Amino acid sequence: MSKDRPAPEAPQPLFPLVDAHTHLDACGASDAASVRKIVDRAAAVGVERVVTVADDLDAARFAVDAANWDARVYAAVAIHPTRANVLDDGTKAEIERLAGDPRVVAVGETGFDFYWPGKLDGCATVPEQEEGFRWHIDLAKRLGKTLMIHNRDADQALLDVLRAEGAPDTVVFHCFSSDAAMARECIDAGYVLSFSGTVSFKNAKALREAALLVPADQLIVETDAPFLTPHPFRGAPNEPYCLPYTVRALAEVRGEEPEALARASTVTAERVYGLRPVSG
Repeated sequence: MSKDRPAPEAPQPLFPLVDAHTHLDACGASDAASVRKIVDRAAAVGVERVVTVADDLDAARFAVDAANWDARVYAAVAIHPTRANVLDDGTKAEIERLAGDPRVVAVGETGFDFYWPGKLDGCATVPEQEEGFRWHIDLAKRLGKTLMIHNRDADQALLDVLRAEGAPDTVVFHCFSSDAAMARECIDAGYVLSFSGTVSFKNAKALREAALLVPADQLIVETDAPFLTPHPFRGAPNEPYCLPYTVRALAEVRGEEPEALARASTVTAERVYGLRPVSG
């Protein structure tokens, strides 16, 4: 993401939408007023609700606060795989406390990141990530909440651990970026695949092939803002208001009308996260 590129202009509205995975704190929100401004921009183009996601303890605290400040915001809390080495007893206890908040709709993002170990100072090792992942799986099952997966270069390892532990009732693969073979395995297991701006990237041929396979009731959409801004704004700052760009790109890939995809993905997001449908 380049600070030199201006933020994208607002897209044509597309109702209704749920941004199934964003990071409001990383988008610049720090208090109730700044959360409201970001969500207002999103709501103006049809993104009426957002799930703001934590990757460390401070972000988890913020996510729960944000979800209690604004009724359009929900939270997901966990420790990111690359930070799994901080999961001592105290951190686990606080994550569990935060995850029990009624505004928290998922435990995440958790899973595996095989890209960063050895490249990023302080990054959790693969065994530390696995221990953290197993703990988060257990937490999601104990709380009866959706499990939100981060996957980078770890397809088979993730599937193996989910099988070994027994997956929660609902599992979301956030920012799905794998190929058609992985998509088929996830679909057959009943997992939900969440698509971001990456589906619009010119080099994402394998991902677009995967997107064709996903049934409507296993597909949701996200921004992962401020990252992964869709084409043609790649590299510019992302925000929840940019979600219609991704939905239109995904609809073109799937040969669907954007309005139909928006409605279907919203119905699935409502089920996945236990959200009350928006009237009208």
